[in-house]
Amino acid sequence: MSWRSTRLAAFCACSMLPACGVETSPSETSMAAVETSGDGDGDGDGDSGDGEPGDGDGEPGDGDGEPGDGDGEPGDGDGDGETGFGPWCGAPPACDAAPPAPGPELSWEHFDSNVIALAGDPQHRVRDMFYVPGETQWLMGKFTYGTFDKDLKDERVDVYVMRNCAGPWEFMGEAWTTEEGAHATIEGVEDTGGWVYLEIPPDQQLDFGRHRVHMVVRGDQTTTDGFIEVVEPGTPIFLSDIDGTLTTFETEEFVDLLAGVTPMANQFAATALSTLQDKGYHAMYLTARPEFLVQRSREFIAERGFPPGIIHTSLFLEGALGDAAVAYKTGELAMLMGKGLIPTYVFGNTDSDAEAYDNAGIMPLDHRVLFQFTDPWGGRRIESYGELVPEYSALADLCD
Repeated sequence: MSWRSTRLAAFCACSMLPACGVETSPSETSMAAVETSGDGDGDGDGDSGDGEPGDGDGEPGDGDGEPGDGDGEPGDGDGDGETGFGPWCGAPPACDAAPPAPGPELSWEHFDSNVIALAGDPQHRVRDMFYVPGETQWLMGKFTYGTFDKDLKDERVDVYVMRNCAGPWEFMGEAWTTEEGAHATIEGVEDTGGWVYLEIPPDQQLDFGRHRVHMVVRGDQTTTDGFIEVVEPGTPIFLSDIDGTLTTFETEEFVDLLAGVTPMANQFAATALSTLQDKGYHAMYLTARPEFLVQRSREFIAERGFPPGIIHTSLFLEGALGDAAVAYKTGELAMLMGKGLIPTYVFGNTDSDAEAYDNAGIMPLDHRVLFQFTDPWGGRRIESYGELVPEYSALADLCD
């Protein structure tokens, strides 16, 4: 059975489980299955003549021999397993191009913004996201300054995207940072003030692949970056906590934050997770760290050699511990699984990780990997990531 058949079957089974956080009707389940095949544009329509992707007009996604069209080219949804669709076949794109020109610095809309910008270094962050076909796509970011994470409100932010990390930069529009509670919660992101929520119009939606998002505060030209991955339901992924799971002890980030250095990583951890990505799995990092540590988390992943992926911190200034961490991670897993994205392997090191993975019903049990921690719910304890490297090296390549 192919990876697609296996994962889609798991998705259909999961869609009826409380752990998924959704109840899916038979018609919705059927539509999810339809959208994994067809014209490659994710809507399963096979339409023609309307000038949109998937219509046979010579645009990407239309069956005319271009990428994304179901003709056997990379990322097209025809079962070829190329980069950006289903499993990774080859390394994910580097996404390291120079940012776009920011345009001239504009005056602040409000005098208070001058004061907020002087509160300290910018702590801006983009919310990474997985999306599957048929979902509304949002580009979201929060804009704050200083140690106390002061929100920037009612100021202009320009939003750019580099599709498939391959250029050119595309201006998606301008957005305005929010007053607290002004916007509806999107993808679990509550409006705590200082957020931008930019909905991508249907005719500009991102196709299958990994895409870089770049946001610019026009009042002082400070910036932040993040990533969107558009994949089909059932795409193979692994998910890992960071603190104490990948770093060498639970509070290392907070010690090293004060010292201005990047935490060290547990031996062989990067090798084990990179081996999974080499086999075709997408990476996600789910941590209950405070939300202002998104960029520090990106730096740790990159500098310590972990595979690039989607990074979610908590959405709380103070982070989350204990029951709050369980609730946060359980909710994140429910949203992820509601998209049909069921982690094959999960990694943690505390009871909050173990409980969240149990709440999500991750199976089999030995795919819940707990580093130097005995899982009361029956997950697998390891003493070293070196135990996993030969095992993961022997796994089947999902692109074969």
